[in-house]
Amino acid sequence: MAEPTLGRRLAEFAAGATYDTLPEEVADSVRKRVLDVIGLCVAAHRLPTSAAIVGYVRDQGGAPQAHVVGGGAPVPAALAALANGVLAHSLDYDDTHLPSVLHPSAPVIPAALAAAELAGASGRDTIRAIAVGLEVCVRLGMAGYDPEAGNSTFFEHGQHATSICGTMGGAVAAALLFGLPAEGVLDSLGLAASTASGIIEGNRTGGTVKRLHCGWAAHAAVTSADLVRRGFTGPPTVIEGRFGFFEAFLHGHYEAGEITRGLGSEWAVPGIFFKPYPANHFTHAAIDAAMGLRAQGLDPHRVERLTLGVPAPVIRTIGQPIEAKRTPETGYQAQFSGPYAVAAGLLGGGGLGLGLGDFTDELARDPLRRELMAKVDVVPDERATEIFPHQFPAVLHARDADGREWRQEVLANRGGPDRPLSAAELALKFRDNAAGRLSAATADAVAGLAGRLEEAGEAGELLRLVAVFEPEL
Repeated sequence: MAEPTLGRRLAEFAAGATYDTLPEEVADSVRKRVLDVIGLCVAAHRLPTSAAIVGYVRDQGGAPQAHVVGGGAPVPAALAALANGVLAHSLDYDDTHLPSVLHPSAPVIPAALAAAELAGASGRDTIRAIAVGLEVCVRLGMAGYDPEAGNSTFFEHGQHATSICGTMGGAVAAALLFGLPAEGVLDSLGLAASTASGIIEGNRTGGTVKRLHCGWAAHAAVTSADLVRRGFTGPPTVIEGRFGFFEAFLHGHYEAGEITRGLGSEWAVPGIFFKPYPANHFTHAAIDAAMGLRAQGLDPHRVERLTLGVPAPVIRTIGQPIEAKRTPETGYQAQFSGPYAVAAGLLGGGGLGLGLGDFTDELARDPLRRELMAKVDVVPDERATEIFPHQFPAVLHARDADGREWRQEVLANRGGPDRPLSAAELALKFRDNAAGRLSAATADAVAGLAGRLEEAGEAGELLRLVAVFEPEL
C-alpha cells in the first residue's frame, strides 16, 4: 500500500482534530491571536490603503455573507477575508513564526473568521479551524527553512512565505469551517497552491503592495475552499509532486520531515511570536537595544556614532540601500529601517515602548531623528547571524561626544517564548489599537468574547461587533 501523500497527511490531521483534543495552550494561544488580529484591523484604518481596500470591497457588491472590520454592511465572504487580511498585515504589527520567518495569523485568521461567519460556525469550531490552519501554515514554512543558509528558501527566491503558506493554512481553516471532510481539505490545499503568490521586492525598494499579500492569501483561501464544496478538485500530490508546491516555490530544496514530524502531538502555534512594536520584526531587537542604551543613561543628543550589528541576511531589508534607510520619507518606510528603529528607540515612545504614533510620516522626517539616523551604520554581526532566524538579534554600539563607548545586545526577541508578552501587555496593545475607533464598552465586549470564544454559539459575532466604529466622543 502506497504511503499517503503529504497533502493527505495534512488533510487527515486537520479533519481529525477537534476542539476537545487541542491542548489548552494551543486554544489559549488562538484566542489571544484572534483578539490581536482584530485590534490590528481596527488600528489599520488610519492608513490610506485601508480606505482603498474597504472601498474596493464595498464597490464589488454581492451576497451579504461576512463583515469587514470597520466596513459596515456585510459583503461576500472572500471579499471580507481580502479586506480584513489587508488590514491585519498593514501595520507590520502582526505575529511572526521563527525560524520560518512568516506571519501566520494575518492571512489565516481573516480567512477563518469570514468562513465562520458565512457558515454560522461556533466558537469551538472556529478555534479548532484556526489552530489547524496556523499549524499547517507554519509547517509548510518550516519545510522551506534552510539551516545551512540560515534563512528561508522562499525568501532567497523572492517569495513571500507569509502569503504563500498563509493561503494554504487559510484554505485548510476555511475547509473545516465549511464542514468538508479530509478529501475536501486535500482538494482545498490543491486549489490554494495554484492561487498562492507574493514577491518581496517591495521590502527592499518600497511600495505598499506587501499590505495586499495577506488579504490576497485570505481571499484565495476562502475562494479555494468554497469552490471545493461546489465541486472543484485538486491534485493529491499538490505538495511534493513533480510540479507541486515544493518544486514551484522552493525549487525542490525543502525538508519534508518538517511537515509530518510530531504532527498532531507537537504544536508550533503557542511558539509564534507576538509583536510588541509596529515595525518589521527584523528591527525589534534594534529598538530594544536602543531603549536599553537609553536606560543605561545614553543621551541621544550627545551621540556621535552608532553601529547596529544584525544577522547578515536581514541587512537587505533594514539596512540597504543605506542612504534610503537613513532617510525614510514615510512612516511605512520607517517600519523597515534599522537606522529609524535605533533613533526611535533612543528617543522613546508610546505603547509597549514604541507605538503606532511613533511611525508617522512626520516623525520619519523629524530633524532629530534624521540627525540620529545619519549616524547609524548597519553591519553584519557574526553571533547574531549564527542565532538567526531562530531569533532576530541585534548588537548596538554607540560612542558619545565624550568618547565613551556604549554597548547593548539583545539576543532574544521580546514577544517570543523566551520573553513572552504578559496578558496585561497584550491587553494594552489591543486597547491602544482600538483607541479612537471603538468605545470602551465595545472594546470590552470584543476582548471578552475573544477571551471565551469557545462559549460563542456563532463566532461571526466578533466581526459584527467591530463592523461599525463607535468611538466615544
